[in-house]
Parts: sequence; structure tokens; C-alpha cells
Amino acid sequence: MIKVLLGITSVTLIWGYTWVTMKIAISDIPPFLFTSLRLLIGAIALFIILLVQRKRLSIGKGNFKTYLVMSLLMPLGYMGIMTYGMQFVDSGKSSVLVYTMPIFVTIISHFKLNDKINMYKMIGLIFGLIGLLFILGIEFINFDKKVVFGELLLLISAFSWASANVYNKLNSKNKDIIHMTAWQLIMGAIFLFILSLILEPNPSIQWSNEAILSTLFNGLFSTAFTFVVWYWVLNKMDASKASMALMFVPILGLIFGWLQLGEKITFNIIIGAFFICTSIFMNTYRFKRTSIKKLKKVS
Repeated sequence: MIKVLLGITSVTLIWGYTWVTMKIAISDIPPFLFTSLRLLIGAIALFIILLVQRKRLSIGKGNFKTYLVMSLLMPLGYMGIMTYGMQFVDSGKSSVLVYTMPIFVTIISHFKLNDKINMYKMIGLIFGLIGLLFILGIEFINFDKKVVFGELLLLISAFSWASANVYNKLNSKNKDIIHMTAWQLIMGAIFLFILSLILEPNPSIQWSNEAILSTLFNGLFSTAFTFVVWYWVLNKMDASKASMALMFVPILGLIFGWLQLGEKITFNIIIGAFFICTSIFMNTYRFKRTSIKKLKKVS
């Protein structure tokens, strides 16, 4: 149990700090190129793990469609759009907006997985909406095109992440998770590199020590290491309980952004983060059916 707790703690801390490192990296490296490099490093690390485990490396005809869709939803739709949007939004606020993902999972699962929205999840969705209103409300009042554009991109990336989770649940049976992720990362890296050549043809790159270390951190730790550890944790304990750690990632993102980058944590961001974290809890924790029945009787 101690190893599991250490695993959850390490993953949560790394994912929380990742937002700072991404913000540092994209100040010197164009976002699509940075994300492509991050995915390439993560893919190489996972392929090495497959080699050590003496597992097959070829993609296989039966896996191509699933891996392709996952690469479009996760590396391209989630990581690519998220990193591009972060150019215009503070790292801490970005983490809060992207971690609305469980809210989108609840909505998509209602239609695609027949996982109906119960009373608790409905309350969670309402809390999530309130949280977004607190965070985005000020931006729409004091309208800044770039910031609002970035925030909308971050929400789109959260939706893409949620779609990937649901698609993965429907199509990843009998598939090796590390094998699937290694291939979706390498495919995503290629897509994003091509996108970088088109949209970032004459990039202004500064290979500073900070940018290089941030890229390596994102590739090795934020992508490869945390992935392996997270799925190991999910095999050791109930997924709903492990997912409670997601609540702390945006909180850590805000704290690390404030400590290292000097980002402001305003009252509306604090309140918004509280409601969104509560929403994550309501939408990921598996409440007992008896508790749901009692709540319905009271209401």
C-alpha cells in the first residue's frame, strides 16, 4: 500500500509541476514543435520498456485504426491544442481549465457508455459550470481576445482528452496499454511535427538550458514515467479512488505557477478552482447506490 501511495503522490506532483515546465518551454520553443519533441521523447522511452519486456514492437493491422484515432484525440487534440492555448493563459489557470476533463467524460459517457448521469453527477456538473463562470466570467467582462481564445482552446483540449478516455474504454480491450501509448505518441509526434512545419515555418527557437530541461522533463517524466506508474496504480486499486488524485493537480498547478512564475491567484480563480475540484470529486467517486437512493428520497 505504501508503494501505491508513493506512486499516486509522485504522479500528482509531476503532473502538477508539468504546467510550469510547459510554460517555460513554450517561451523559447514554438508550441507544436515542443509538443512533438515531448511526445517523441516519451515514445522512445516506452519503446525501450517494450524492448526490455521483450514484447512486440510492430503496430499490427488490427490495431492501426484504434491507435490512429487515439493519436488524433490525445497527442494532437489534447496535448497539441492545450500547449498552443497555453501561450495566452497562465499555467495555473490552464491546469484548472484542462482538468474539467472528468466533467466532459461524464457527459460523453451518458450517451456513449450508457453510464447515466445520477443525482451526484448532476450536482457535479452544476458545480463545474459555476467554477467555469467564476474563472471565465472576468475575462469576458474585461475582454481580451488572446486570453479568451486561449481559454477556449484549453476547454477544447479537455473535451478531446475526455473523448479519448471514452474511446479508449470502448476500443482498448485486449490491447497492451504501453504498446498502444508508445504508438499513439510516435504518430502524434509526426502529426505535430508536420503541423509545426506548416504553421511554424520560421520558428524563433532559443535552446536555453531551461527549455531543454523542460522538454526532457515533459517527455521522460510527465509523459513516459507517469503513464507507466499511473496504470500500475490503476491495476493495484479501484480506479475511482485513484482518480481522486486528479483533484490536486490543478491546485498544485496554481501553487507552482505562483511560486516559480509569479502568476497571480485571484479570488475568482480560487473559487472557480474549488468548484471544479468539487465537480471532479462528484463525477469520479463511485457513491454507493444506497446513498443515491437516500438523496433522491430527501429531494
